[in-house]
Amino acid sequence: MHPDGGGGAIRVLNVAEKPSVAKAVAEILSRPSGGMRSREGRSRYNRVFEFDYSIGGRACHMLVTSVTGHLMELEFDDRFRRWHSCDPADLFHAPVRKSVPQDKQDIKRTLEEEARKCQWLVLWLDCDREGENIAYEVIDICVGANSRLNIWRARFSALIEREIHEAVQHLDRPNKLFANAVDARQEIDLRIGASFTRFQTMLLKDAFVLDDTGDDRNIILSYGPCQFPTLGFIVERFWEIQAHEPEEFWTINCSHTSDEGTASFGWIRGHLFDYSSAVVIYEMCVEEPMATVQNVRNQEKLKYPPYPLSTVELQKRASRYFRMSSEHTMKVAEELYQAGFISYPRTETDNFSPNTDLHSIVREQVAHPNWGTFAQRLLDPEARLWRNPSNGGHDDKAHPPIHPTKFSAGESNWSDNHKKLYELVVRHFLACCSQAAVGAETTVEIDIAGEQFNASGRVVLAKNYLDIYRFDSWGGALLPTYIIGQQFVPTTLTLDSGVTRPPPLLAEADLLSCMDKAGIGTDATMHDHIKKLLDRCYATKDANTRFSPTNLGEALVMGYDEMGYELWKPYLRSMMEADMKSVSIGTKSKSDVLETCLQQMKACFLDARANKVKLLDAMGTFFARSSRHINETQNSIEAVRPCAACNESEMVLKRRPTGEFMVGCQGFPQCRNVVWLPGSVSEAAVTNQVCATCAPGPVYKIQFKFRQRDIPPNFDVDHLGCIGGCDDILKELTEISRFGSHSQTATPARNQNQTPSGVRQGTSRQDLHTGFRPAGQFTNGHTPAVNPQGFRSTHTQSSGNASGVCTTQYSTPYCYASP
Repeated sequence: MHPDGGGGAIRVLNVAEKPSVAKAVAEILSRPSGGMRSREGRSRYNRVFEFDYSIGGRACHMLVTSVTGHLMELEFDDRFRRWHSCDPADLFHAPVRKSVPQDKQDIKRTLEEEARKCQWLVLWLDCDREGENIAYEVIDICVGANSRLNIWRARFSALIEREIHEAVQHLDRPNKLFANAVDARQEIDLRIGASFTRFQTMLLKDAFVLDDTGDDRNIILSYGPCQFPTLGFIVERFWEIQAHEPEEFWTINCSHTSDEGTASFGWIRGHLFDYSSAVVIYEMCVEEPMATVQNVRNQEKLKYPPYPLSTVELQKRASRYFRMSSEHTMKVAEELYQAGFISYPRTETDNFSPNTDLHSIVREQVAHPNWGTFAQRLLDPEARLWRNPSNGGHDDKAHPPIHPTKFSAGESNWSDNHKKLYELVVRHFLACCSQAAVGAETTVEIDIAGEQFNASGRVVLAKNYLDIYRFDSWGGALLPTYIIGQQFVPTTLTLDSGVTRPPPLLAEADLLSCMDKAGIGTDATMHDHIKKLLDRCYATKDANTRFSPTNLGEALVMGYDEMGYELWKPYLRSMMEADMKSVSIGTKSKSDVLETCLQQMKACFLDARANKVKLLDAMGTFFARSSRHINETQNSIEAVRPCAACNESEMVLKRRPTGEFMVGCQGFPQCRNVVWLPGSVSEAAVTNQVCATCAPGPVYKIQFKFRQRDIPPNFDVDHLGCIGGCDDILKELTEISRFGSHSQTATPARNQNQTPSGVRQGTSRQDLHTGFRPAGQFTNGHTPAVNPQGFRSTHTQSSGNASGVCTTQYSTPYCYASP
């Protein structure tokens, strides 16, 4: 890092990833001068700290502030953001943009205002790919306000004085390749996730009763490129258990008791599934029970300490030892990191750099009441307990393994889980620096009537790392003394039966291992994918952290499996993750990876949609069919226009079970905006043709087919119409169909007591849904008025408490009946 030339103090804008990190950095750097000032930014949660400092001998006036994670969001253009605004397949190439959402505009304004007054920008974001991507979001905002900024990157792994001062005195440049890899991953996940989520939600939600309470209108059947393979591991193990057929087996066991103790010998064959064969061999042994010792092996065994701690290993061990979920483990670890007690908890690295001063880290733990004595022994050369940590073979080039960075005997504000996780990190680190445990293992092999049996025993000679790492054990029975050629009669000789058992359900530690080996997600995101499965009700987790798929999760996996597409398998995502890594090291470009991946996944999507009947069949195995009508043959462009009543949802073409068509708001029941279409319509499909007259739009035209017997002879049965108010033919046919159409037969309401909004009190969700009534049919006996434009109004002439609401938001007044 070369400071700018010229005299005078330079103003440096420092940006951290979180407010707590900004405060910690400012406090550490301001200590020499002792003059830190704090003031509010535009966002009251992201303060600005000011103090003087020297970088490379150059006087600097430091301003330290923060963002709150990602500053920008990647989204589709407005036209494609509504669920029914386009064919989901279009989302693979629809325009996307990255912008600052409304709730972070204040942070954006703070950065712009401060950047205009500074010469340098120093980025203190987390030193991984995600942090680098956030760094470039900050750069975009700040450079937009001040294009002359000199941009630097501070690289650190712990919020401690040594690391922070070292980082600011050796500034680097940000890594655009890392940011590109995250951009590619974000776009791939957005496009694949949105397209498949919309497809399967719109296909299945209304076709089946998915919620026992019946309130399933807000269910989202999400699909994620990492989420689904994670679900696949759970379902695959569940299927393996379901497919297991218990099989009885037989085995021969014997034991021998002497003055020195008892030895249990196991049959070398293990077991036999043929009862007759097992009985014959057992009877041979009973008839000639004398056992002869054929071999005695004594050998030294070593049990090595674990590799240095990576993120995935931290999650696995916290789950195994403490039953902590991976999500909670990362939350607690992040809090310990931000308070300066452990190093950065998101790392794939499991080996320490030769430049790391391991002895100084151990020295900080000498005063601890529980493990301080062991730490002192480690530092004592005469104890010969020290051993440099093994190399696990993984290095993300960003952060060291997780290790303690500050001594604590337990803070007053720590929960039990904070204490447990800090203890695990410390004990794990001390164990890594320790000698392997040493044991003496004895194996005795005997012969009885030609059948071979053996027994093993172990004694631990030196516990070494096991003295500190209480989570590991290495026991074993101590065998009596045997010599080759010795003979004895077994104390017991039995023929025992057993039944083969299926494998257990996947525990969280096992699931994390599966994801890690398959390259599903990153060390920083695996716990998020697991949490989503639970949040989406695709899987459940019991008290032993073991996962089972729900009916919904199993049905979705089964449906895609029946299609022949292994979208629930890890292979596709593994290739994507490998491509992201290639982008991050510059061997592949972001554009090439995006094009290849999205082409492949769009082909999968189109084929999956063509075979949707298999997904429907799989769902039908687990769920009852809904009485709600699903127009599966409808044109893929279903939205007719944006709803002008709620300004949130789309007006969508729907068909009632009784056959009538309507255009209703997707926001039902919150929004009850609906346009009833002529009862003479036999078929209707939304086209991609937009009406050039009606506004606000776009208003898509509908291709109608009318029943010839229900319309005058001078009308065509085929008509391309518009419901926006400009279509005189549609108005006239609507008025004609008001009188006596056989298709508009009302279903009596179950409850005549209605609120002013038209919602019947005390009815079920099903009653509310089927409560749509054709215009002109009311339970209060009133007949509807006809407005001058020819469209039927459901506003009654004599009741001020009518269920209809007449609106004039379009060029021609339309009246909408509340359902």
